[in-house]
Amino acid sequence: MGLTGAGGGALMTPMLILLFSVKPSAAISSDLVAAVVMRPVGAAVHFQKGTVNLRLAGWLSAGSVPAAFLGSYILHEMGHAKAATHNVKILLGGALLLGSAAMVARYFIDRRTGNERAGLVTDIRTRPLPTVAIGVIGGLVVGLTSVGAGSLIIVLLMFVYPVLGANQLVGTDLAQAIPLTASAALGAAIFGQVDLPLTSSIIVGSVPAVVVGSLLSSRINDRYLRPAILTVILASGLKYIGVANTPLAWAVGLFLVAILVNWVLQGPWRRSRSGGAQDGHLAGAAVGDPVGQAADKEPLPA
Repeated sequence: MGLTGAGGGALMTPMLILLFSVKPSAAISSDLVAAVVMRPVGAAVHFQKGTVNLRLAGWLSAGSVPAAFLGSYILHEMGHAKAATHNVKILLGGALLLGSAAMVARYFIDRRTGNERAGLVTDIRTRPLPTVAIGVIGGLVVGLTSVGAGSLIIVLLMFVYPVLGANQLVGTDLAQAIPLTASAALGAAIFGQVDLPLTSSIIVGSVPAVVVGSLLSSRINDRYLRPAILTVILASGLKYIGVANTPLAWAVGLFLVAILVNWVLQGPWRRSRSGGAQDGHLAGAAVGDPVGQAADKEPLPA
């Protein structure tokens, strides 16, 4: 969660259920309560590093918090709640897989055009309407599925604010998720089944890990962080549509191999073979490494 802004409910809850045989109701409720502690810690690290836009987080929360309550109400009013939740998770999994494919396509487009994603989240011009819409979508998903929607929100933010690097979006996503998670956790505490020993164990393990992940994501190059986010989103999407653990492990493993092969083919050592500072600059700009970023002194449009 600290590294990518995603992976809370999308990965933590299935891990508790599948690996540790925790009851689904207890896993969901305990994970939500633990996230109330995790997310502020991660957001605080990003705030200190200047990767949080409070205005952007505010617009996201304006849409997500009421939408979460609406989603919970809709789910409560639906007959066959389990079937409804299953269908929503299938739709969410499909959306995440489409988002993963779109991120891959966008990467190759950026590499071809030489576009850099070096904009700062504190300097952008906020787009209220699409930002609130993203918050509404994320809040509805939380209310309907009782799990976090960080993966989906990150994907949508990447397309609404295309000049921003991934590390600039993770902090803002963690900040906006604080009131969203708090409202969902309050409902879980009232109506759910919170296992206090389980929740305490999650907090003890996750809080220091969130700090480390947040420190890394606030400093790491976008070239390395974006594949990490993409991997988490891909795994979450596959899990939501019901892929079993063994095929899921193979799919994620093959995807990681493909990323490593791409890094080898597009690594900085390739520039020395092409010769010339100009070629090195273009290669650096294409993959988003520090060489390309340092060489380009022109400001990016907001």
